[in-house]
Amino acid sequence: MRDDLFEKHCWAEIDLDAVRSNFSLIQNTVGGPVAAVVKADAYGHGAAVVASVLEQAGAAAFAVSCLAEAKHLRRHGIRKPILILGYTDPACTRELAAGCITQAVFSEEYAAALSAAAAGIGAEVHCHFKVDTGMGRIGFCARTDFSAAVAAMERCAALPGLRFTGIFQHFAVADSVTEENVAYTEEQHSLFLKVVERLKQDGISLNTVHCANSAAQMRHPEWRCDLTRAGIILYGLDPSTEVHFDGLRPPMTLKAMVTYVKELAPGQSVSYGRTFTAATPRTVATVCVGYADGYPRMLSGTQGGGVMSVHGRPAPVLGRVCMDQTLVDVTGIPGVRMGDEVTVFGPDNAALGADTADTIAEKTGTINYEIVCGIARRVPRIYLQSGAPVCIWNDLEET
Repeated sequence: MRDDLFEKHCWAEIDLDAVRSNFSLIQNTVGGPVAAVVKADAYGHGAAVVASVLEQAGAAAFAVSCLAEAKHLRRHGIRKPILILGYTDPACTRELAAGCITQAVFSEEYAAALSAAAAGIGAEVHCHFKVDTGMGRIGFCARTDFSAAVAAMERCAALPGLRFTGIFQHFAVADSVTEENVAYTEEQHSLFLKVVERLKQDGISLNTVHCANSAAQMRHPEWRCDLTRAGIILYGLDPSTEVHFDGLRPPMTLKAMVTYVKELAPGQSVSYGRTFTAATPRTVATVCVGYADGYPRMLSGTQGGGVMSVHGRPAPVLGRVCMDQTLVDVTGIPGVRMGDEVTVFGPDNAALGADTADTIAEKTGTINYEIVCGIARRVPRIYLQSGAPVCIWNDLEET
């Protein structure tokens, strides 16, 4: 981690006050313990710093996708429980045990492999059962055969080297308000509670029961069980275009620098493929951001292309987005010169007619999750508090 000056090229500013505000809103809505989902480098916001802020703010636990992400948190001082939501190679059992990292167990075959590895080194691994109630990815398939799924989990609970301390599931369409999907979500919830109740009746101890993702915990705080898992809402973004939560504050703003300004005469073209040719005189600025930084090439300058902001004015993308550079139209924006700051996307752009993570997602036919997660690791993260930088994280300078 660096706290000195950074090269102003392309960088992401992360407002830690917004992160804290979002967490407080979630806690107040849920009224119970909240686990922070910080997989994918905290959805592109930087897991080491964000997790530290959230641990101080009262996060009860953290959820990640893999062992490498869990170890990253431990290396950077996170002491609260960490749950790996996906697969970990049983050969890494020693690292799970040494890091006090909880592993999701989603099948009897996987449990047996994990148990054998743990028993072989005389270790104990903490585990949570993952139940498939309708997501259809991984998990004991309670929707397919309830009795078989319960019986399999009970056999797993008896395996040596594994200590089951919780159980969870994941909603497939909690972020949808259609009648069919609302009914499906309620079915998932009912089925999960039925599994939990059956296991408890059969003497299986389950200390931590959790089922609610971002959308579910905000729409149904009464489903909080022992814990909820907050993901995209921690980062100030709605779970879908159908579901909006007032009060969320997006912490991320992607910025870059103007490196060159030129006058384009009628008939002159710009960028690869000559997809834009000026019909009238234009003033064009080169901005040092491109698809290698996570700025989608699909925002190349056509109808519905990207719009950055310069000097508080919208600046549409011209021509194709390149790997490291993009051209924008600054005609009519006075005084643009080399070294000027450009807001590529961010919450403040909304009032200017320029892009936010949500508008980029809409233009590129994806979801806001992908936009923030896609910001490259080569892009430094600059952490702000009360509007001032307090920390700089630059992966290219990490040892």
